[in-house]
Amino acid sequence: MAKKISILIVDDEESVRDSLYNWFIEDGYRVECSENATKALSMLESDSYDIVLADIKMPGMDGLEMLKRIKSLRKDSIVIIMTAFATVDTAVQALKDGAFDYVTKPFDPDDLSHLIRNASKQISLLEENETLKEKMVSLENVEDLIGTSEAMQQVLREIESVAQSNASVIITGESGTGKELVARAIHANSPRKFFPMVSVHCGALSESLLESELFGHEKGAFTGAVYNRKGRFEMADSGTIFLDEIATISPKMQVELLRVLESKSFVRVGGNKEITSDFRVICATNRDLKTMVEKGLFREDLFYRLNVVNINVPPLRERIEDIPQLVEYFIKKYCISMNKPAMTIETAALKRLEEFPFPGNIRELENMIERAIVVGNGKKISLKDLPLGKTIVNTTVESLDDLEKNHIFQILSKYNWNISVSAKALKVDRVTLYNKIKKYDLKPAK
Repeated sequence: MAKKISILIVDDEESVRDSLYNWFIEDGYRVECSENATKALSMLESDSYDIVLADIKMPGMDGLEMLKRIKSLRKDSIVIIMTAFATVDTAVQALKDGAFDYVTKPFDPDDLSHLIRNASKQISLLEENETLKEKMVSLENVEDLIGTSEAMQQVLREIESVAQSNASVIITGESGTGKELVARAIHANSPRKFFPMVSVHCGALSESLLESELFGHEKGAFTGAVYNRKGRFEMADSGTIFLDEIATISPKMQVELLRVLESKSFVRVGGNKEITSDFRVICATNRDLKTMVEKGLFREDLFYRLNVVNINVPPLRERIEDIPQLVEYFIKKYCISMNKPAMTIETAALKRLEEFPFPGNIRELENMIERAIVVGNGKKISLKDLPLGKTIVNTTVESLDDLEKNHIFQILSKYNWNISVSAKALKVDRVTLYNKIKKYDLKPAK
C-alpha cells in the first residue's frame, strides 16, 4: 500500500479486540485498540485514524453516541459499527448518523477484510479528489491570466501576496483588461477557494434591484416577491463576493454596504431577522474612486474600508509583448469551440495588432480574433480578416470617443452600412449601433 491505513478498534470485549487486532496487523494495517468510547475519543483527539471499528453496546457511552462525536471531531473518518444484536432500526440509525457500514458478530474474517479494503479505497479516492481540485485550480489560474510582460508579472505577484489574507481588495483598470479574472484568481488561491465566489455587476442594476440582489428579500416584500430569496451576501458565506463597477452604486447603497462590511450582518428586504455571513469582498472599477471621494461622489469611509489592497490591471497598450501569446490563446480557444482546424496568424497581421491602441483592451482583441476565425477561410488569419482598416498606423486621435467613432465607421464601411451585420460584428444590438451613429453623426462616404 502507498499509505498504511490506520484502524482504531473500540470494543469492551478483550477477545474481540485481540482477534481483530491480529487479523488487521497481518493484512498490513496500523492498528490500535480501546476498551471504551471515552478513551477512544481521547485517542482520536491526539491522533488521526482512517477507520474506526466501534461496538454498539459498551458500558458508558454506546457506539451510536460515539459515532456522532467522531463525526463532529473529524467528519472524514470512516466508522464501521459492530454488534451482536442486529436490528433494522439500529442499522438505519447508524447509517443515517454517517456510519460507513454495519456488521454483526460473529465476524467472517474474509468478509470483514473485504469491507476494510473497500473503506481504504474510498479514503484513497477522497485524497486523490482533493489533490485534483488543487491542481485544477492552479491550472485554471495559469490559463486565464496570460502574460510574461513585467506589468503582468507584477499583477501576478500582487495576487499571490494578497490571496491568503481576508483583506478587502479593489481592482482598478480600464474596461476589458480582465479585472474579473484577477478577482477569480485571488479567490481560487485563497483558503476560501472551495466555497463560492459570487459576482454582482452593480452597474447593471437599479438601486432597488441591487438592494434585493445583495440582501435577498422575504415573500411579499414587494410586488412580484412571491417567495423568499437569498441575497448574494448570504450565498457568499465562507466564500468571496465580487462587486463589479462598485463606483456606480447610489449614496444610499454606499451606506448600506458600509454597514454590512463592518458587521458582516444584514436583513433581507421586507424581513426583520438579522442574518450573518462570513464573506470576503473584492471590488472592481474603471473609475478613479479617490477623485470621486474628493468630489463627494463616493463615501470616504467606504473607500478606505474597501481599499485595503489595490491592484491595478494594466491596459493592453502597456503590455504589447503579451499580444502574441494572447492571440495564440484566443485562436486555439475559438478554433476548438467552432470545431475548425488549427489556425495561425500571418506576421503582417500580428504586427498590425501590436500597433493597434486597443481602447477595448483584451476584450476587444478577443472579439477581433473570434471574428477573424469566423470570416477567415484559410489556415492563417490574414490582415484582411481583421477589422482594423488602414487608419490604425500613424492615426492621431485625442480621445477614446475618436477611436470608437473611427472603429464604428470602419465596420459600417466594411459591411456597406448593413446595420444588422455591422451590429453583430461590433457585438452590440441594433439600437445601440443606431445611437452611436447618431452620436457621432456618421454618414456613408460619397
